[in-house]
Amino acid sequence: MLARIDLRGSALPGTRELAGLLPRAATDIDSVMATVRPLCEDVRFRGAQAVREITARLDGVDNEDFAVPREALDRALAECEPALRAALEEAITRVRRVHADQRRTDVTTQVVPGGTVTERWLPVRRVGLYVPGGLAPLLSSVVMNVVPAQIAGVESIAVASPPQRDHGGLPDPGVLAACALLGITEVYAVGGAQAIAVFGYGAGSCEPVDMVTGPGNVYVTAAKRLLRGMIGIDSEAGPTEVAILADDTANPAHVAADLISQAEHDPLAGAVLVTDSEALADAVLDLVPAQVAATKHSDRITTALDGTQSGVVLVDDVDAGLRVVDAYAAEHLEIQTRDAREVAQRVRNAGAIFVGAWSPVSLGDYCAGSNHVLPTGGCARHSSGLSVQSFLRGIHVVEYDQRALAEVAGHIDALAGAEDLPAHAAAVRIRQSRR
Repeated sequence: MLARIDLRGSALPGTRELAGLLPRAATDIDSVMATVRPLCEDVRFRGAQAVREITARLDGVDNEDFAVPREALDRALAECEPALRAALEEAITRVRRVHADQRRTDVTTQVVPGGTVTERWLPVRRVGLYVPGGLAPLLSSVVMNVVPAQIAGVESIAVASPPQRDHGGLPDPGVLAACALLGITEVYAVGGAQAIAVFGYGAGSCEPVDMVTGPGNVYVTAAKRLLRGMIGIDSEAGPTEVAILADDTANPAHVAADLISQAEHDPLAGAVLVTDSEALADAVLDLVPAQVAATKHSDRITTALDGTQSGVVLVDDVDAGLRVVDAYAAEHLEIQTRDAREVAQRVRNAGAIFVGAWSPVSLGDYCAGSNHVLPTGGCARHSSGLSVQSFLRGIHVVEYDQRALAEVAGHIDALAGAEDLPAHAAAVRIRQSRR
């Protein structure tokens, strides 16, 4: 369990080569396209009937109408356990507090007298938010998707989550309760690639959306890739992952528990410890088997920790560890070292960073106020997690008067000539000739 990779004693390779040496789950989206493409096309052309047949075949649920009735949402909230409702309300409050500070305001720049460019930030009109319900019904993902969309000003929000046979063909009651708490009344009991197709093409009472966000399995990801362009997407999410950069000050029991908590998500989840302390590595490896045996999902966790996507990486020092975690660009990165805050400030690539012994990833999954929909598979090198900004579009509004255009006409003429686009220059000259 948890193979070792020893990078001590020699110069570390370049970033790309180093990333190739590190354990990581591989997701072959192309391998499922042959399944996903005809499924999405079926929804496109046959609509609700195709959704009903696909759902019956794949989920074992035959819903005549996959729209969740309002009374089911109200009932789920009324029957929600008080402790769970309080937890959801606290999570919503904290996520709203953090995301409210992300809202951008319009800015007007006066380029020259009589010439301005205004950048307006306008929300996407309609979004479809996907909430997984496979190995775990991620009701917290309702909060993480809905809150930033609402703060951005999205006027039309729909949620889709897989139907559950144990719940009468409806999504998980916790998912429905979270939707009800957030005022979301348009919810669909449909999962997988077919849910993305419903959002993209429209089916039944669901009108097409402009954008789809939310995590999902490889079939969901493949459908998002297939429809990208027709709809916007947040990312192509792969298996979840955590990297922990730790030194000899870290508590090995904490480190072991944090690796296991991430492995609990999925047999493909990645859990990587990067440390300059062989004693810490040994202690963590000694503690992991007993902690795994004590968990509910030990088989799933064991598969993840035994896989090629997980391991312990030994480095010479924390500086070398920083190079390793930057090359890895983890979805979640924990810093458990001396001066953890200072070390965290030096990280360049991570979806979210959790600083110190008292900021585990589990906190961010639920109640830190941060968003847990984050880039995976090394995409944190170039992409961000879900935020209010994900649902906003920047539009430049250009307004020049006659004098301001005349002052720059010569430059436009020169640039248009260099690009052999004379009609561009003519469109400016014709305005000057009529003065």
